[in-house]
Amino acid sequence: MAQMTGGEALAKSLYREGVRVMFGLPGIQMYGIMSALRDEPGIRFITTRHEQATGYMADGYARAGGEGGFGTALVVPGPGLLNAAGALSTAYSASSPVLMISGQVQRDYIGSDVGMLHEVNDQMEAIKPITKFQRRALQVGDIPQAVHDAVLAMKTGRPRPVEIEIPPETLEEWGEAELLEASNPIRPSAPAKDVEKAVEMLASAKRPVIFAGGGVNLGDAQEELKEVAEFLQAGVVMTGEGKGAIDSRHPLAIGSALSPGSPTVEYLQTADVVLAVGTRLVRAGISPDQTIIQLDIDPDEIGRNYEAAHGLAGDAAATLRSVLGGLKASGSPRESTANTISTVRDAADALAPET
Repeated sequence: MAQMTGGEALAKSLYREGVRVMFGLPGIQMYGIMSALRDEPGIRFITTRHEQATGYMADGYARAGGEGGFGTALVVPGPGLLNAAGALSTAYSASSPVLMISGQVQRDYIGSDVGMLHEVNDQMEAIKPITKFQRRALQVGDIPQAVHDAVLAMKTGRPRPVEIEIPPETLEEWGEAELLEASNPIRPSAPAKDVEKAVEMLASAKRPVIFAGGGVNLGDAQEELKEVAEFLQAGVVMTGEGKGAIDSRHPLAIGSALSPGSPTVEYLQTADVVLAVGTRLVRAGISPDQTIIQLDIDPDEIGRNYEAAHGLAGDAAATLRSVLGGLKASGSPRESTANTISTVRDAADALAPET
């Protein structure tokens, strides 16, 4: 262990976890971390004019592929954190990884409701519905573990915002802290028996279709999805968040025109097996009697909207690689369906408004 201030423990821990840019609106409770950031040249601090902007900028940074794979924001407690709640809600709904660092009132006054500056009791409970992890670090030595656990939670399973909060004197005082190695989340494939069943279903399907959601992009599974689609010669329908799961110019790409009765939906409903990847299947246009394989990193999402779906709970890229391996072991690539899919895509494009 080494002697350092709480602010230094926070800055050094953030750097170890890959933080290179932080968006924030500092105030009196955050002087300890601002002092430490002055001496941490590896982290660029960008000041905003409103706390809401800190969260939205961190969200945008994460979605744009910023360093570390997530965005980081810093706000004062109470009104500052609640001002950022709109951005956290957006990131939570869109499965975007944002690390929110909030201040707190002085340790001895947490929960006292005596009127301390920016006091909101209890701010952690207030933001719990829009974060997947919350932690309060009260001592200097608690900070490295709090940062490590928050980033690990954010990167494990479905990515969503996390929050840690630290009182001002904890950031300013000296104490012993042990810096930790960067978190290394494991993103495993779905269980082998579930993959085997999915391979069997896809291998026997006559008209498979892939329904790709935002989880394909979040999981960097575009190449794996393309390879499975090409082996099966399955058309790929994309949700709005799933755009980019396969290049729109690819012969198997159908698009995302999912309005009721559209050529895309009509084609989707002809499938005897739908492989849904990284999507909650909300208003998907899939008929209740269709056979669905639902692949999602979050097991709670499987079967939420289609109870009979065969579940593949695992990382999209790893699971698709397992599925492809099983398909190759069970047979040969199928004949091209590009002409059929081109007809569907052209029909959908013909209905699009001219721009």
